Amino acid sequence: MLTNFVPSQFVKTIFHITPEELKENGIRGIITDLDNTLVEWDRPDATPQLVKWFAEMQQAGIQVTIVSNNNEMRVKAFADPMQIPFIYKARKPFRQAFRRALHLMGLKPNEVVVIGDQLLTDVLGGNRLHLHTILVIPVAKSDGFFTRFNRLVERRIFSYLKRKGHIMWGDEA
Repeated sequence: MLTNFVPSQFVKTIFHITPEELKENGIRGIITDLDNTLVEWDRPDATPQLVKWFAEMQQAGIQVTIVSNNNEMRVKAFADPMQIPFIYKARKPFRQAFRRALHLMGLKPNEVVVIGDQLLTDVLGGNRLHLHTILVIPVAKSDGFFTRFNRLVERRIFSYLKRKGHIMWGDEA
């Protein structure tokens, strides 16, 4: 059961994920979280480095869909300027939003990765559909109210998984 919280892969930031590496592994789509995965939870716009990353993915033919538990106004204001499809109020880790993103992209589960900063929402949700999950270190040290609670629970799960040998990388997450 707790192995559902183990990500397939761990990287420090999304910028360590390259289109070349994804394509080598047959990946044609990304489902990504927004807050504290792409930008700080309170940053309204994409950074220039992030805009460049999105452009590189698009040029490589890799589709990106943002799947966020946040409200429509927040996600739309972020995604629309870059014309990135999005799903808001996703209710992660439930499967529906992940399935909807797969349908929007017209891709199969083995062609998509899920990128996020939380074990309880992004990793658990992606793993429940047998998607390749990539955990990143949160880009901000602070969190919104509900995420602070999730982080408390996550630290305990993370510690347990590490003790049991399910997670082999360092204490960065």
